[in-house]
Amino acid sequence: MSLPRKLMIDGEQVIATTRTHVKVLFLPFLILLVVAGIGGWAISEVGDSGSGVPRWIVVAAMVVLILWGSVLPFLKWLTWTYTLTNKRIVEQKGLLTRTGRVIPLSRINDVAFEKNLNDRILGCGTLIIHDASEQAGLELNDIPHIEAFHRTVTNLVFEKHDKTATDESV
Repeated sequence: MSLPRKLMIDGEQVIATTRTHVKVLFLPFLILLVVAGIGGWAISEVGDSGSGVPRWIVVAAMVVLILWGSVLPFLKWLTWTYTLTNKRIVEQKGLLTRTGRVIPLSRINDVAFEKNLNDRILGCGTLIIHDASEQAGLELNDIPHIEAFHRTVTNLVFEKHDKTATDESV
């Protein structure tokens, strides 16, 4: 899910779009397996007793748990994106209510990344961007291929700052 054209500025081009690493879906997947396994066992134990009402209660509980524990986290993961353009970084998230944050590349003054042991194994990390505003820095958690994304952001920031410095000196 890239940045929609209607939200882009004149002359803006999308460089990269990413979302958090798929590792954040491990627990929802585990919940799906456990609920399906226990639910299947419970349905077989209940059988056809009580004209099938207990079976429908188990099925309803399974549906609620799967929706809450697996489908909702998946949809949150799917709709939370980070888009890097040649002019700014855009964070968008939300299922029903979309929210976002935009940081122009010209205002960024620090780009750093962090990787703990499991991030190093999985090839992801957290990108931390500080800009010249009062707000706290933007943390992009669990970004896949963090080194490449960090390098791309840093290069674009340097290009933007070099261009701004050249324009001001003329």
